[in-house]
Amino acid sequence: MTKSSITPEMIKSHGLTTDEYSQVLDIMGRDPNVTELGIFSVMWSEHCSYKSSKKWLKTLPTTAPWVICGPGENAGVIDIGDGQAVIFKMESHNHPSYIEPYQGAATGVGGILRDVFTMGARPIANLNALRFGNPAHPKTRHLVAGVVAGIGGYGNCVGVPTVGGETNFHESYNGNILVNTMTVGLAQADRIFYSAASGVGNPVVYVGS
Repeated sequence: MTKSSITPEMIKSHGLTTDEYSQVLDIMGRDPNVTELGIFSVMWSEHCSYKSSKKWLKTLPTTAPWVICGPGENAGVIDIGDGQAVIFKMESHNHPSYIEPYQGAATGVGGILRDVFTMGARPIANLNALRFGNPAHPKTRHLVAGVVAGIGGYGNCVGVPTVGGETNFHESYNGNILVNTMTVGLAQADRIFYSAASGVGNPVVYVGS
């Protein structure tokens, strides 16, 4: 890609502002190619970095005597007494669910189940909050069916029930729905597992495909 290949229209279509593109140039020390522009677009999106909501999330309380672990780990941990802790995680899978409703919603549930049990907890309940467009919109029925099936399908596969949630419809969501999922788990308060590990000579094991 030449310098002139990245146009203002391309930058805008990738959801980046002029100031953000200037940051890209500062970071790379050159003009990005279209693939690199796409990577910055994804990583700086609301889905990956909470670009627009981070400022508001930072206003929420995150410390208290009963908070064992606040933001920064796979999931939050609250002391509930008797040596037990509740581990919980919320996640949004909005645009993925708009593009592929079943898989987008299912992986939203799967991701937070993973984040909860990797902290050493046993997941016991799922919840969700969903926002769809106008019921009369031609895509709404398809989205509702796929999202509901995806949430239920993944939860049922692992035997974790969905115990609560809410669904609302408004035309403002015609172009992009909201799919917010939550998992709650139980663990022993003195047996919480954290993502960071250190120590010379510790083995590192990669598992997956």
